[in-house]
Amino acid sequence: MSEANWYVAHTYSGYENKVKANIEKTIENRHLQDQILEVLVPMEELQEVKNGVKKQVQRKMFPGYVLVNMIMNDDTWYVVRNTRGVTGFVGPGSKPVPLTEAEIKALGMNAAVLGEADAEYKVGDSIIVTSGVWEKTVGMIKSVNAGKRMVTINVDMFGRETPVELSFTEIKKM
Repeated sequence: MSEANWYVAHTYSGYENKVKANIEKTIENRHLQDQILEVLVPMEELQEVKNGVKKQVQRKMFPGYVLVNMIMNDDTWYVVRNTRGVTGFVGPGSKPVPLTEAEIKALGMNAAVLGEADAEYKVGDSIIVTSGVWEKTVGMIKSVNAGKRMVTINVDMFGRETPVELSFTEIKKM
């Protein structure tokens, strides 16, 4: 079995999150979890002043690009390349070229951004959701999946505790 590498897929501008969601749905439908390990839209947190008010905003580090950690083969290439909104891989012609360690560092991305296991979050931590449907929701982490960079929290929905899975990029510690 080949080694997984990070590849860069070029997308239509503004479609990065939609492409990420579509690839993740295809991974689930085709049971490719062991071949396409992770799909990322790297975000950075900035302070923006608008009308004299400072606020934290998240911006895409590389608009028009999605990072994919996968084992390159015909199936994975086809899935990513034929996802709606993807215009192709970064590389000469139609041959995708994996990112090297030096390129990853040059892009200003640390190991945590690229999904290396870290102890940033652990069960029992209180967090606040910073983006998405559950934005501003406060919760306690019930489980952590460092490989997928996901946590599970319980939220109160219709008077019941309901588990919700969130990405590390959608939350921060309180």
